Amino acid sequence: MTATELCRACGFTLLAGGDRELRGGVYCCDLLSMVMGRAPADGVWFTVMANQNTVVAALMADVACVVLTEGIRPDEAMLARAAAENIAMAAADCPSYEAARRADEVLRAK
Repeated sequence: MTATELCRACGFTLLAGGDRELRGGVYCCDLLSMVMGRAPADGVWFTVMANQNTVVAALMADVACVVLTEGIRPDEAMLARAAAENIAMAAADCPSYEAARRADEVLRAK
């Protein structure tokens, strides 16, 4: 399943990227150092952290998709960096837990 397909199934708004396959699980965390060491490769990371350091942490953890939750949206610099690094960027208006639970259900059902 790609990030585009996951976003469509979960009702997330895809903002950048989306063609990379999601082979990992889901991860919720707002502490970048934790993400770098614990997020699953090729997974989906749910966070409220909307800055370029988030993209760097996603790159270091090799996550395929970052979903900003709580209605938070990235600036243009963050979107450009995510696109350049082939990391899908999406947004959800719900809390991280709810978004991650929804994504986990969809990924497990595939």
